Amino acid sequence: MTVTELVSYEDALTSYDPVMGLEVHVELGTKTKMFCGCATTLGAEPNTQTCPTCLGLPGALPVVNAVGVESAVRIGLALNCEIAEWCRFARKNYFYPDMPKNFQTSQYDEPIAFHGYLDVELADGEVFRVGIERAHMEEDTGKSTHIGGAAGRIHGASHSLLDYNRAGIPLIEIVTKPITGAGARAPEVARAYVAELRELIRSLGVSEARMEMGQLRCDVNVSLRPHGREAFGTRSETKNVNSLRSVERSVRFEIQRHAAVLGDGGTIVQETRHFHEDNGTTTSGRVKEEAEDYRYFPEPDLVPVAPERAWVEELRSELPELPLARRTRLREEWGISAHEMQSALNAGAIDLVVATIAEGADPAAARKWWLGELARRANEQATELAALPITPAQVARVAALVAEGSLNDKLARQTIEGVLAGEGGPDEVVEKRGLRIVSDEGALGQAVDDAIAGNPAIADKIRGGKVAAAGALVGAVMKATRGQADAARARQLILERLGAAE
Repeated sequence: MTVTELVSYEDALTSYDPVMGLEVHVELGTKTKMFCGCATTLGAEPNTQTCPTCLGLPGALPVVNAVGVESAVRIGLALNCEIAEWCRFARKNYFYPDMPKNFQTSQYDEPIAFHGYLDVELADGEVFRVGIERAHMEEDTGKSTHIGGAAGRIHGASHSLLDYNRAGIPLIEIVTKPITGAGARAPEVARAYVAELRELIRSLGVSEARMEMGQLRCDVNVSLRPHGREAFGTRSETKNVNSLRSVERSVRFEIQRHAAVLGDGGTIVQETRHFHEDNGTTTSGRVKEEAEDYRYFPEPDLVPVAPERAWVEELRSELPELPLARRTRLREEWGISAHEMQSALNAGAIDLVVATIAEGADPAAARKWWLGELARRANEQATELAALPITPAQVARVAALVAEGSLNDKLARQTIEGVLAGEGGPDEVVEKRGLRIVSDEGALGQAVDDAIAGNPAIADKIRGGKVAAAGALVGAVMKATRGQADAARARQLILERLGAAE
């Protein structure tokens, strides 16, 4: 089916209710792999971080990574899940060239965490609760690089290269319960859920959860059911979606595609699909296996995991303030709307603003500079806001210089430019560039006198009572002082010199 054959999103929703299921794989930031002592350093030479265990060689025995188990429990607690008193690993059998053992060590019917939920906030402040079915531990596969095919895919490739450095990296797979009731907001809910989950994972310190680096990947399941029907429709699963925008787009596209197929009397095939960033479409991958096709059976080489209740409660007591609760508190403290807080979240500015306020800045000023001038510069450089070479303390100092009248906004932007260019801290840049506002009576008074002398007609209008014309003379003063004059004081002096009153 081509894109032109899709029904409109609005028409799809007139007949069907969308049902979603999101499976998110989180790559843990442990120093070693899940079942062996191999390093997990990103970017190492291919196949240099392997051993007989992660390569699945005969006789090699796995050992569970204790930090991986602790991270799984932390994630489960943060997702309001029950933590299993006893669980075990299983072998998930299937053949892929990037699985050297020909099975994946995972968890099947006995996950470490289950029956939880995550509240997510939508752009207008509405909170939507997403049920969590399970969170379980497993290992990642290796990496295949296909050579000669289009867009790096296997189709049309002449050969493939395999790197087993990633094989065995600890993963937590978080599976939602069927997400119903979102209606037209289903794509937005999917995006908001993955975004909130990413923030939660980062707040726990168990992973950087960078989607662009594959540390957090989402499989998007979508089905449609006619209005009023209880039974779910057949689902499709779009694999390894790696950006928030793509999660939203893939849900929208699949809703439209399903509706078009069903509307033409067709049948939805349960299959995996690939998402295409360039045009926002999906294409068929392979027919989706059922659980029994994987021939799960308990892993005989690993003992069960039985987290002690006292330890679980200790981890619960150590949980940080979770992202939604923190944003709600900060929003009240800062006196801003849900939309404004969402903008700060989208820009990656919340922690930077908090740190800038801690350095003494007013909340409004801190948000202004990070979400304004600095966000603009980060966008121009295609970099993260936090990667800019300026600290919260330096931004707080710029805000202080503005508050005390030493800088205006224009001069503050020039000061920030100097700091980003490596010219020193704000005070050093101000002195080097001579940016401080001209407010002393001598220099400012002379600039005012020159402006009056150079614009006699405007001066006469002001003497005649048209004080609004003073703006033109203020402009002349600002031009003469390269924007460094105290505009308010310049206006006062102009009116005093010309004997005019407000």
